[in-house]
Amino acid sequence: MSTKYVDYLKAEHASHMAMFNALEPLFPLISTVGVAMQQCIKNGGKILLMGNGGSAADSQHIAAEIVGRFKKERKGMPAIALTTDTSIITSVGNDYGYNYIFARQIEALCRPEDLVIGLTTSGNSANVVSAIEAANAIGATTVGMTGGTGGKLSALCKYNIVVPSAVTARIQEAHIFIGHSLCEILESD
Repeated sequence: MSTKYVDYLKAEHASHMAMFNALEPLFPLISTVGVAMQQCIKNGGKILLMGNGGSAADSQHIAAEIVGRFKKERKGMPAIALTTDTSIITSVGNDYGYNYIFARQIEALCRPEDLVIGLTTSGNSANVVSAIEAANAIGATTVGMTGGTGGKLSALCKYNIVVPSAVTARIQEAHIFIGHSLCEILESD
């Protein structure tokens, strides 16, 4: 058995646990967002999610839990990850620029009764910022899932869940925990 990376793994584990222990002050905000998601669905709305890279994958993961199921057997609920349609993403990117790949979809799909979640570890991803601005103009409820200082999304979103870390890996680990927690709240009603 190799012990070459044991110290590295111990340090990463300690960093992970410290970040997770620091999440507790966010529990009231996470609960509030979960209730907002419940209200969105009750009001006939849908949940739209977006992000880049790992945050794109997390958007798809959370949307799948909402549409399929998380833990509870129930009817599917409407959620769309705006990261999955390569034809839309590449055509909008080509015709309007990469900064508009999500905003254009928000313009086409989002309604005031919807809830829009933008995942960006920095809070500054230009295409997520543009989409949140478009969602605000429509009157949808906007939620950020960020890290560090919360970036531009702190001023733009109705709710911004800012993970208290500047380390991308730690932020993404927390985002999937938060996403799962939101799904649990959504299913509990």
